[in-house]
Amino acid sequence: MQRLLTSLFILCAALTAGAQQIVDGINIDQLRKVQYATAAITQLYVDTINQEKLAEEAIRGMLKSLDPHSAYSNAEETRRLNEPLDGNFEGIGVQYKMLEDTLVVMQTTPKGPSEKAGILSGDRIVTVDGRSIAGVKITTDSIQHVLRGPKGTQVRLGIKREGVDGLLPFDIVRDKIPVNTVDAAYITAPGVGYIRLERFGAQSGKEVKAAIEQLKKAGMRQLILDLQQNGGGYLGAAQEVASEFLPEKSLVVFTEGRNDERKVLNAYSGGSFTKGDLVILVDEFTASAAEIVSGAVQDHDRGTIIGRRTFGKGLVQRPIELPDGSMIRLTVSHYFTPSGRCIQKPYTKGEKEEYALDFANRYKHGELTNIDSIHLDSTKVYRTLRKERIVYGGGGIMPDIFVPLDTTTYTKFYTAISRHNILNQTSLRYNTKHREAIKQQYADPEDFVSRYEVPEEVIDGILSEAKAKGLAPKDDDELRETVADLRFMLKALVAYDVWDRAAYFRVFNQRSDVFRAALEHLAAGKK
Repeated sequence: MQRLLTSLFILCAALTAGAQQIVDGINIDQLRKVQYATAAITQLYVDTINQEKLAEEAIRGMLKSLDPHSAYSNAEETRRLNEPLDGNFEGIGVQYKMLEDTLVVMQTTPKGPSEKAGILSGDRIVTVDGRSIAGVKITTDSIQHVLRGPKGTQVRLGIKREGVDGLLPFDIVRDKIPVNTVDAAYITAPGVGYIRLERFGAQSGKEVKAAIEQLKKAGMRQLILDLQQNGGGYLGAAQEVASEFLPEKSLVVFTEGRNDERKVLNAYSGGSFTKGDLVILVDEFTASAAEIVSGAVQDHDRGTIIGRRTFGKGLVQRPIELPDGSMIRLTVSHYFTPSGRCIQKPYTKGEKEEYALDFANRYKHGELTNIDSIHLDSTKVYRTLRKERIVYGGGGIMPDIFVPLDTTTYTKFYTAISRHNILNQTSLRYNTKHREAIKQQYADPEDFVSRYEVPEEVIDGILSEAKAKGLAPKDDDELRETVADLRFMLKALVAYDVWDRAAYFRVFNQRSDVFRAALEHLAAGKK
């Protein structure tokens, strides 16, 4: 003990030498205090200390007192956060779902390792490198751990295929697998294109440009860009996407912070859709980079924003990589739309829990369902750059056309069925068995959307399983509404599992009030 105390005394003396120094705004005395406290706890505490955990909790504690968006992630969390944004990961290239404790391949990545090896949709992965993963409880993280790995490494899969006895062995060499951020791109009405962007990743600008070019070749003259539930991503990606719609050198966004000098981001040249009617769909989950694009289009009077008031994230985080692969995402500046407004909603430092309740509070106060319940900050009034329309800062992007949230879409009985995972499991079983027959019967997703009807026996099976779990409608009216809901969602899930996300949205959008409002607005503009 005496030796430990002596060591700490020497350390303390070294740390406190020259106290009260201020270097580049850093109080060296306070920094030494943190170092000394860490050393004291590590060496003197009664129990063994996990120093890595201690350091992480200290960092999280410091960030907790700041704004709601400054955050810390350990090395594994950082990898998972960056993967969807970086545009690729290394693995075997399959999309899968769990069906009764068995991994079922839904789709293979085009030209990816699994497709090249001969893996088919509907195949069941039973073993990985001789280890059984079927019929055992296994987490998503564990599945990813065994299937993913460095490019060039090999993994052996044991595959159970319908109509084939025994397991089929496949040796697959892992490779880089692209992660697309454009969920859907298709012609939804004569001359009207639709693009849904899930997030703003490293390749989003290129993906959106390619989607626009594809749709223009198919006759697109008007465009719906769907940014609903798009939580944002890279600032540079927002600049690239906005550049597809704005004239060259138009201001997209500028950022400024206490120690972060003003940066101005303008539109690049060569935008693919700088003319033609443009609508952007937004909702209460549209945030960050998605708000930058929406704000730029609105401020330049380039298009019409339709939906509900967006999230309201006007803060910019800088990633600070730490030596062990962990990362701090630290808020360093605010961003401002071309009219000069910052759309960050109010927050109290250190009150992240209250900030997280914003959606519930909006719903409670009625602003998601009634435009008269929306209270905009009258002290933060701005005007658009061409038509000088009034827009507001201080709380998200207010759409030009408000569409209330439909709170009656699904019944309580339907919600209970969905919560017990009956719907997804039924869809997966049905799709696994009938995938090839469906593809043979329907020429393409558009044909499927217009002609397909969910078989009655599938609905009956869901209702029987629900009854076995003690779930029941309150009356015949709720049963009738629930059956309609089940038919609709099953059709959407079949479209997704047999084809892709684009097919899913072809079905799903048929019930979307926001999507319908966009079509009506564009149709009115033609008259």
